[in-house]
Amino acid sequence: MRFLKNFKKSGALTLLLAFSFAFAAAQQQDEEALQLINKHRKKQYKEFKGSESPLLPKDKKRFKGLNYYPIDLKYRVQAKFRRTENEPLFKMKTTTTRLPEYTKYGEVTFSIDSTSYTLEVYQSPEIMKRPGYEDYLFIPFTDLTNGEETYEVGRYLEFRIPKSEDVIIDFNLCYNPYCSYNPNYSCPIPPAPNQLPIAIPVGEKKFKDH
Repeated sequence: MRFLKNFKKSGALTLLLAFSFAFAAAQQQDEEALQLINKHRKKQYKEFKGSESPLLPKDKKRFKGLNYYPIDLKYRVQAKFRRTENEPLFKMKTTTTRLPEYTKYGEVTFSIDSTSYTLEVYQSPEIMKRPGYEDYLFIPFTDLTNGEETYEVGRYLEFRIPKSEDVIIDFNLCYNPYCSYNPNYSCPIPPAPNQLPIAIPVGEKKFKDH
């Protein structure tokens, strides 16, 4: 009986320690995610204040920062990446007459509120030739906030060629295309497969009403 009591105590202690370690690991991951999001926002602020800012001169003079939703790690989701092979080049529509070439590089599938969604991931043959962008991919998308709280054309997520099928998609990092600040820019319009039928209330909001 003493052995059984000790075993039960030992088992309970093991479960408690395992839970504690798991909780601590999750908490650390959340803290790292928050640091990454805040770093992204500080980088954007610096870029928009800099000499290569996309802002119109009148907007840059009174620029005090971009508009964001509050951070919500519910929209930092675990996803599965699937590489799609032998995809043809296609011309992606933009906010102007420009038609840059892209290819579908793969797909990411994830769940929000127990519903599964898939977004296509694209690669630009031209952009990948630039130093530091050899593994660059991007995910343009729309959601139900567009035209209301966010830019009507859609928003973007940066992505890099992953080393495994397990990836993180953090919508807190989604940002507006440059044409949302300045009509002199030409920006890709998210293709139909990337039109999400839900609201994504995180990331960058509309800069101003046009």
